Amino acid sequence: MNTTIQSVKSRFSRFAASAGLIAAGALLFAGMASAHVTVKPSVSQPNAWETYTLKVPVEKNIPTTKVALKIPKEVVFKQYEPIPDWKVATEKDSSGKVTTVTWTTEKDGIQAGQYQRFSFVAQNADQNTEAPWDAFQYYSDGSIVEWTGDEESSTPHSITKITTEAISETPTHATDSGHDSAGTAAGHASTDTTKESSSPAPASSPATEAASTATAPASPAVQTTALILSIIAVVLGAAAVGIALKPRK
Repeated sequence: MNTTIQSVKSRFSRFAASAGLIAAGALLFAGMASAHVTVKPSVSQPNAWETYTLKVPVEKNIPTTKVALKIPKEVVFKQYEPIPDWKVATEKDSSGKVTTVTWTTEKDGIQAGQYQRFSFVAQNADQNTEAPWDAFQYYSDGSIVEWTGDEESSTPHSITKITTEAISETPTHATDSGHDSAGTAAGHASTDTTKESSSPAPASSPATEAASTATAPASPAVQTTALILSIIAVVLGAAAVGIALKPRK
């Protein structure tokens, strides 16, 4: 009798452990997938010289060493904030407008469990519109994560709503008419399309914190996947109990 009880307990423990691992994996998947690359603010005013912040968290156990950001046609890139050990390069179209900004490092990069913020100034369009930010995250093993999907995607891009009907998430910035000529001149001092220039003096605010504090809410698709996996774990657990308690012939 004791042998039978011990056998039942052993089988139940094994199945319960398996179900627990599946549930834990589902929660881990949801947490990791929510660490999106983002551009903020998500709301700004027409014609404003806005300070935008690109936040890049690391989702893998290897560092990120390069980030490329496509500048939406709805804004005009002006200036960037230098970051220690990161080089900045820009690409321009035939009219001279910056279309892509790329940050690259030959140092350690952004490590697992960290994130980095890259700030820059851009002038918004003078009318109500939306600016989509496509970003490309390069890892040290050569893999690339393309943050170019819609909000339902597992790799969504950020969108800034440029509108007069809402208050910006950040303090009000000067409009073009109130921006001095020195700032305008500095805005045109970005690097050229063919060379990566070394960053100027170190910035005062590079950020590296635990990725858990940097994660954004998971997209509906990710939440649905996590829920399905959790349900599967519960079903497996219930099945394990039934099998374990079934009388042995």
